[in-house]
Amino acid sequence: MNAVLRIFVWLLALSVVALPVVAVVNGWVGAERWPLAKLRVHGEFKRVPAEQLQQVLLPYAHAGFFAVKLQDAQDALEQLPWVESAQVRKQWPDVLEVTLVEHKPFARWGNDRLVSEQGKLFPTPKKLADLALPELDGPDSQTEEVMKLYSDSRALFAPAGVDVRRVTMDARGSWSLVLSNGTEVVVGRDDARSRSAGDPGAAGRTLTLMVEGHESRAKGASRNPG
Repeated sequence: MNAVLRIFVWLLALSVVALPVVAVVNGWVGAERWPLAKLRVHGEFKRVPAEQLQQVLLPYAHAGFFAVKLQDAQDALEQLPWVESAQVRKQWPDVLEVTLVEHKPFARWGNDRLVSEQGKLFPTPKKLADLALPELDGPDSQTEEVMKLYSDSRALFAPAGVDVRRVTMDARGSWSLVLSNGTEVVVGRDDARSRSAGDPGAAGRTLTLMVEGHESRAKGASRNPG
């Protein structure tokens, strides 16, 4: 009995010590004593309103310094339409510190999304529904590849005075490009496969031939305007 009593007393003492710590960490007590009263935001952002940041973070800040769930707060920020990435930290004694990176639109992706300069997809905000951007599309896992072909093809067609308006990669790996003059250029699956299999110039050579053909036709048209 004495041994059982000693164990009981030891457990009781342990709970008396641990319970306040658990209560503070879980935010049951202490939020008023150690509040997160200041919000410090780092990063260049133009499209995420400060009021929206405060609204998202306020419920987490209310938990207090010791109980705030930083990962949950970070996940909540990254759900905002214009936020590409966020980091949330706390700084003693009362600061919640946020580092924010906004999406920078590179092009449209499909019907209802944009792709950022970092190759990340995000829903098209209503305010940008009419923004003039190049049109890209393809499998979501191939954003970088499609963006690269867009940039490469623009450089190839630029000397001919033609821009690239749209680049599409289909599920079979074929490419199609729509130029500013209305011409559609198709790069077949075999060229695309050669490009991905270690011959990065295959598609480029195909595009170069297209450019040369376009230049020849343009010169011929200028000599024979009628």
